Amino acid sequence: MSNPTLVIGNKNYSSWSLRPWLALRKAGIGFDEVKILLDKPDTKQRILEHSPAGKVPVLVVDGRSIWDSLSICEWAAERKPELWPKDPADRAHARSISAEMHSGFMALRAAMPMNIRATGRKVASSPAIEADVARVLAIWNECRAAHGKHGPWLFGHFTVADAMYAPVATRLRTYGVALDDVSKAYIDTLFADPDFKEWRAEGEMEEAILRFEEVG
Repeated sequence: MSNPTLVIGNKNYSSWSLRPWLALRKAGIGFDEVKILLDKPDTKQRILEHSPAGKVPVLVVDGRSIWDSLSICEWAAERKPELWPKDPADRAHARSISAEMHSGFMALRAAMPMNIRATGRKVASSPAIEADVARVLAIWNECRAAHGKHGPWLFGHFTVADAMYAPVATRLRTYGVALDDVSKAYIDTLFADPDFKEWRAEGEMEEAILRFEEVG
C-alpha cells in the first residue's frame, strides 16, 4: 500500500496545512507531500484536482480525498489513538478546544494572519482581538495546570489539540503579543520541536526559492 499524499499550501502562510502535517508527523504516519502555492492563477484548479472543496489541506488515501484539517487529524488518530488523550474526560476536553479553534477566533485570525517569516509585526488591537487572545491563553493555562506534570504539551504528550493551536502560537510570537509565563513556555515548546522546526525552516526558505524559480 502506498503512502497517503498530503496536499498543502505555502508553509509560510497556510495555517490549516500546518495542523494535519504536524499531527501526521507526530503520529509517525508516513506521507508524501504536494505543495500548491496559494494566490496563483492556477491555484484553484490545482486544488480541485485533489478536493471538490477547493481548499487545502487535503489528504488523498487510496484515491479518495479527505479534506478539512480536523477531519485529517481524526483520520490519523484512528490509526494512532495516542493523538488524543487516553482518559475519556480529557479526550472530550481536547476535542472541545480543538473544535473551538476550528470554528472560532475569527478576529485574531483576520488581524494576525500566519506569517512565519515576519517578526515584530504590529497590528492595531481591538476588543474582539483582545478577547480572542485572552481566551487562547486561558485555554493554554487551564490545560497546562491540569496536565503540566505529564509533559510540556497541552495534555502532557502531543495531541491533536496541539496541532490545532500551533498556528496561533506562531501568530502570537510573530505579532509580539504579551504573554504570561505559562503561555510563553508552551510556545517555546512548539518552537523547539524538531518537526515544527523543519516546517518553519522550509517556510522561511520559500520566498528565496520562489524568486529563484521566477528568475529561472
